[in-house]
Amino acid sequence: MALPKLKAEATEALLGARPLPKGGCLQAARESALARLREMGLPSRRDEYWKFTRPDTLISAEAPRAALFDAGEAPMFSDFDRLKIVFVDGVFDAEASDDLEMDGVRIDRLEDICCQDIHWAKDLYGVLEARGQSPVQRPLATFNTAYATDGVAIHVTGKPSKPISLIYIHANEQSDAVLHHVIRVEEGAEATILENGPAASRFNKCMEIDVADTGRLHLVRAQGRDHERRAATHMFARLGRESVLKSFTLTVNGVLTRNEAYIELTGDDAVCHIAGACAGDGEFHHDDTVFITHDAVNCESRQVFKKVLRNGAVGVFQGKILVKEGAQKTDGYQISQSLLLDGDSQFLAKPELEIYADDVACSHGSTSGAIDETALFYLRSRGVPEGEATDLLTLAFLAEAVDEIEDKALAEDIVSRLQAWLARRRS
Repeated sequence: MALPKLKAEATEALLGARPLPKGGCLQAARESALARLREMGLPSRRDEYWKFTRPDTLISAEAPRAALFDAGEAPMFSDFDRLKIVFVDGVFDAEASDDLEMDGVRIDRLEDICCQDIHWAKDLYGVLEARGQSPVQRPLATFNTAYATDGVAIHVTGKPSKPISLIYIHANEQSDAVLHHVIRVEEGAEATILENGPAASRFNKCMEIDVADTGRLHLVRAQGRDHERRAATHMFARLGRESVLKSFTLTVNGVLTRNEAYIELTGDDAVCHIAGACAGDGEFHHDDTVFITHDAVNCESRQVFKKVLRNGAVGVFQGKILVKEGAQKTDGYQISQSLLLDGDSQFLAKPELEIYADDVACSHGSTSGAIDETALFYLRSRGVPEGEATDLLTLAFLAEAVDEIEDKALAEDIVSRLQAWLARRRS
């Protein structure tokens, strides 16, 4: 079936703005992704899962300008011992990065892989992204598979002594970064990956994750802080038997952010927790779109998303739990909530359950509301100024999402950053 004319023209305009990377063991995956992208076209507001979010600035041939921003405080995770991998406007910075050698993990650059005919990432690059195109198409992820020129392949074979930290620096006001990371966690291995930074004026990132039986992976991400940045991120994950994947994302600032996740639980007793907290003020649009498929017995999934919005900010949550036939004893939990600090902000939610097994415990809920006036009165009656009281109640509202971070030191760092952001907005 031919694409509508406007969608076809927009697709070709974006594709014509950059050459397809050539050579290496990833060439076949790139060409396949390009063919799929031409068939599906770029997203538009007519697409079911884009009706709440305008994709225009994410698909334009040129990236919109985004001014650089300095919050006047140390970057996220700067107090932690970690292996630092730095990208400046989507390009690896060897001088700012640490030595990539560490026991229990092998790290290669995507650029180096492209120059090789054989590499383990060949069997994963673009594979999980392609699986994640059904039943919902994700064309920006397909574009990423075709055109990404940098990123890392992380092969976790043991238990590295410290987290792997991906740092994204925005240095050019009209940079357009496309990064693709591939992660494989072997049987019994465990790692923590941190991500932070605004990355670019416009950022398209794809992360493909394969967690083998009994493997464990922890992801903690902090998006921000540039006010005018735009980002579309994608996470595709496949979990084996008794494996664990836990992901948390903090977002503050940014004109437009869309975070998509597609996760398959394919081994019995697998566990997946995916959570997010965002705080937006003014021209701020934040979209979490999550799809979790249960395709094995006795698996557990949790989706916990909290958004604090004011001065006309917009939050979106689209979350689905699919339980396939035979996936008995599934435990699926989904909650999406917003705290609206004024009458101008919006929260748009579309929670979904699709279940084809009969021995399951699945639930979803979505609520929007204002600050609890009784709790606010209680704090003010005990001498807490109204602004500080509102911040305390806001942090309490976000706590359920932050609690999904297993490392308590990381959780405390996230809370301290939220406190600083709220204090700046109050002043």
